[in-house]
Amino acid sequence: MGRISDGLVGKVAVVTGATRGIGKGIACALAEHGATVYVTGRTTGAGQNPLPGTLAETVAEVEARGGKGVAVALDLKDDAQIAALFAQVRRDEGRLDILANNAMAIPEAMTRRDGFWEKPLDAWEIWDTGMRAAYIAAWHAARIMVPQGSGLIAALSGYVGVTYTYDVVFGTTKTATDRMMRDMGHELRDTGVSAVSLWQGFTYTERARENLKTVPGMAGQLNSAVGSSPEFPGRVIAALAMDPQVRARSGGTFINAELAAEYGVTDKDGRTIPSLRETRGAPLWSAGETTWSKP
Repeated sequence: MGRISDGLVGKVAVVTGATRGIGKGIACALAEHGATVYVTGRTTGAGQNPLPGTLAETVAEVEARGGKGVAVALDLKDDAQIAALFAQVRRDEGRLDILANNAMAIPEAMTRRDGFWEKPLDAWEIWDTGMRAAYIAAWHAARIMVPQGSGLIAALSGYVGVTYTYDVVFGTTKTATDRMMRDMGHELRDTGVSAVSLWQGFTYTERARENLKTVPGMAGQLNSAVGSSPEFPGRVIAALAMDPQVRARSGGTFINAELAAEYGVTDKDGRTIPSLRETRGAPLWSAGETTWSKP
């Protein structure tokens, strides 16, 4: 499959955690519209991770889809590496149009049915990568986007923002992600830059498929009609990035399935992914609902 449109030709994207899973799916979906995609992650060679996927493999797929891929090895726990990534984008591209904050550590303990007090304290790495590093990446991205007067910062979240899923740190991280994007949208008003939080439902990533086999209670979802491919959220982000009215959504939290319905986006197999609003919960934050106020 090659390029399906030129809607993102000349646009530059950074996708975190793009060696596999949703990050890889986002990179490939943006490439199908001609984007230059900075593919970031820690897996530079086969065998470094028990799950399949490397930076080079994602870049090859990006280019096969019609985009340009740039591989950047990135440890999100290293602030200097994050700064170096955005310095490279500024130097080599002179612009940045899309930041997809997707990466988040998923420690083995996250899916254990234990209380938070029974899990090791290093489970907090979920927050360190999924929230702290996302904030730092957005900070660097905004310093490129605001002067150019355009850009989209998208963060991957989920129904876990309001519904218990897996564990305390996971839920805390995703709830904070929604609030962070709401407040970023508030401060980015009138800059031309948009910030959104996107709720993704069950996704058939490599890790999720393994969890379905090993985590108690998950096997029943293996053939669930509500699950999507890892490319589905990327298709939604591509539609947002090509929408000239995207700024009207800034600061909001949105369910990917509902945005897809608005934009006429389907999953890669043509399926319409259902919203789980009625059973899993509704977003707390709407777009543009706040105004500046003094303490």
